Amino acid sequence: MKAWHFIGILLPLLGCSHGSPAENNVQTLNTEAPKVITNSPKPNQKLETQKTTKDINEKHDIKIQPRFKDKKLMNVPLIRQNPELKYGCEVTSLAMVLKYAGADTNKMKLFREIKKDPDPLKRSSRGDILSWGNPAEGFVGDMTGRHAGYAVFDKPMVDLINRYLPGRGVNLTGKNFDEVLTHVSEGYPVVIWTTGDYRMPNRWESWKHGNEVIKTPLDLHAVVLVGYEDNTVYLNDPLSGRKQVSVNKQRFVGTWKAMQSRAVSYK
Repeated sequence: MKAWHFIGILLPLLGCSHGSPAENNVQTLNTEAPKVITNSPKPNQKLETQKTTKDINEKHDIKIQPRFKDKKLMNVPLIRQNPELKYGCEVTSLAMVLKYAGADTNKMKLFREIKKDPDPLKRSSRGDILSWGNPAEGFVGDMTGRHAGYAVFDKPMVDLINRYLPGRGVNLTGKNFDEVLTHVSEGYPVVIWTTGDYRMPNRWESWKHGNEVIKTPLDLHAVVLVGYEDNTVYLNDPLSGRKQVSVNKQRFVGTWKAMQSRAVSYK
């Protein structure tokens, strides 16, 4: 029994509707026998011995100087997710980014257009989540808040960016944060996954999705990274309704990494 199961009964607040939520670190664990993948050379095949500069730098932990400017701040329009989209932090953040890029759209258009994962929420008699959708495949649950809703992750978001800006979607997920800042320094805001208070996630849950187990924090949120300087990042937050809110960079990056370093933009 999970200690927090009663929350699901009293308050179906998941994802970015929380006062402290947001891709988080979804891990999918296949329940079937794992495949064994080997990189053994074929007969008569020569082993590759040449090392790249990146390999050498990583092995010896050589710090590469960032290529971005000292500071950047963009006047990205602020859009609030409430009251229409209680769980819609991702598409609302994307609406800000696309508006800044000059696209003719809004949060309600994106709400209708984002891919959805139709798997219904199933709970135990005690309130635990037994099965639900996979946010890596589409938005999970009801974004409006009439029923429980959760989140959507990077790939469906990039697909939606490419609908409005064909061929220009950029998935920064898994990159080094300096690469994200380089992207921002070039004038492109970034939708980035974090938590509602920008601190480490502490409300983890898991459920089945087909043959997978989804493990993810419930205190999940998405915001727009609009700038940075020194030890500070600046965010447009669709839930709090704050524009260019300053957050400690080190704290923010730690949380972002815990959420599997998810970020999307355009170029």
